[in-house]
Amino acid sequence: MVVSIIALSITAFLSFNYAEQILKERTGEQLFGESSIRGETLRLLLDARIEQNEIITTDPMIRILVTELNTSSEDELKKSIESKRRDFLTQIQAFQTLIGFSIGFEDVKIIGKNGDVYFSLGRTEKDNFLNDPLFQKGLDSSFVEFEPFQNTKKMIVISPVYAEDSKIGDEAIGVVISRMRTAAIDNILLNRSGLGESGEIYIVNKDFLMLSESRFLENTIFKQKVDTVGVQKCFNEGINHEGLYLDYREIPIYGSTYCAVDLGFVLLAEIDEEETIRPIVTLQGRIFETGILITTGMAIIAFIISRTLSKPLIKLKNAANTIADGNFEVRTKINTSDEIGELSHAFDSMAQKLQESLIEIKEKEDVIKQQEDILLQFSDYSEKYCVCMVDIMNSTKITATLTDEQTSEFYKIFLNSVALTVRNFGGIVVKNIGDALLFYFPVLHSEKDLTIKKCLNCCLTLGETRKDILDQLHKHNLPTVDYRTSATFGIVRIARTSTSSVNDIFGATVNRCAKINRSAPANGLIIGEEFYENAKHLEGYTYKKIESEIVSPEHGYVGYIVSRKLRDSKTKK
Repeated sequence: MVVSIIALSITAFLSFNYAEQILKERTGEQLFGESSIRGETLRLLLDARIEQNEIITTDPMIRILVTELNTSSEDELKKSIESKRRDFLTQIQAFQTLIGFSIGFEDVKIIGKNGDVYFSLGRTEKDNFLNDPLFQKGLDSSFVEFEPFQNTKKMIVISPVYAEDSKIGDEAIGVVISRMRTAAIDNILLNRSGLGESGEIYIVNKDFLMLSESRFLENTIFKQKVDTVGVQKCFNEGINHEGLYLDYREIPIYGSTYCAVDLGFVLLAEIDEEETIRPIVTLQGRIFETGILITTGMAIIAFIISRTLSKPLIKLKNAANTIADGNFEVRTKINTSDEIGELSHAFDSMAQKLQESLIEIKEKEDVIKQQEDILLQFSDYSEKYCVCMVDIMNSTKITATLTDEQTSEFYKIFLNSVALTVRNFGGIVVKNIGDALLFYFPVLHSEKDLTIKKCLNCCLTLGETRKDILDQLHKHNLPTVDYRTSATFGIVRIARTSTSSVNDIFGATVNRCAKINRSAPANGLIIGEEFYENAKHLEGYTYKKIESEIVSPEHGYVGYIVSRKLRDSKTKK
């Protein structure tokens, strides 16, 4: 029966893993296809918009008009622009008739090399674009940019204008800036066929801002920050990425990216992990139900067989009950030549050894009590400490694919790196609790502000030195890690033992620190309410109160996310 159950369990486990692997591979192939096809389509569309915009820049009449106005004096320029407006308008209307309406063409500005606006189809916000970054970049080459417009966006296509007789390497004589609607782009991104209930496709610019509508949030264009693994891989390393990671909602998803750094965006195709593994959960339930039925049947058969062996076994049972009552002198003395006889002999031998062991235990009882008295000498006083905890996120999932040696090296690198940072700030490491590290800062009343600030800087530095930790992990071919840091302030109980030189701490302050840790952001810091009340007057930090399933007034916990305050100069930039 045991062998059958083990075989069934192994078969179910392998079937489950194999099904999970196949589903993830198919999901990856599907998302890769979607991101590649739509990314290439988007690239072709943007290239087409650039080519269509260059129809204006290569128009002979436009070139002649820009050349003439570039040579006009400042006094004559305004009159010349008015006199040439009809000629410009005629060429732009011809362009609109040819192709402009089909591409969502809305506005065009023709600007001279000195930044003066020679022609504008719509209202212009300024007369000179010489210091405009789009104008300066447009003098070198054609490109596409996006700008916010109400709750959506507009596409800007910028192309240089060259003289009629220009050669390769000549400077541009002007720039054409066209604004167009993005309906064609939105149709590519918002078509969610084949993406299930939670799939979506969107684009993100170099500032890590979403440029298309979200399936789950409202008003995300140029407002929603997307700092995920796929976006980082594209803009930091210039490569595509595929796999499991947290999206901008902090929800696990399976995603694939199309990196177009040259066009200034990355396209992401994503589906929630929950939807990806839903068929696997169904399969797991059916396997579990089948296993219960098979196990029940085997149990019934085993019960029938066991009844035929009941007599000697009943004798063994009664002997066991006698031993359970504390009488170790009982012996079964069953002298059959089968397995039950061997079992009886083993039972009698066990009873003999238990009887001897009980005598030995009683003799050493006094010695054990003395050792316990030595080990359990705890102090009976308490102090106010800054208590902190660093906890690895998803450590069970990360180490599931690692060998024992890799797991040991993974924890050693992380915990030693964190402990070194803590010691550099004068903190005291108490112990590691599984994949977490507990440490504290003793607080003297006269140096309370200094100690709290030292604690804040230490915890924030832990998140800021993540890159150094990742570098060490990558050198050993170990996976990337995210972690959370929490800090509380208050009374703790001190425990000293004869087996350690480091004091242990316990109490409500330690418990709160562990409780709110799960609400901290990845590689960020959360502090408790009493910590906040003692730290809020310190300069250089910003605090944001949060609520979650754990941290809320209803549950008796209050938490604040802490970050460093940006300097004035950086803010102005």
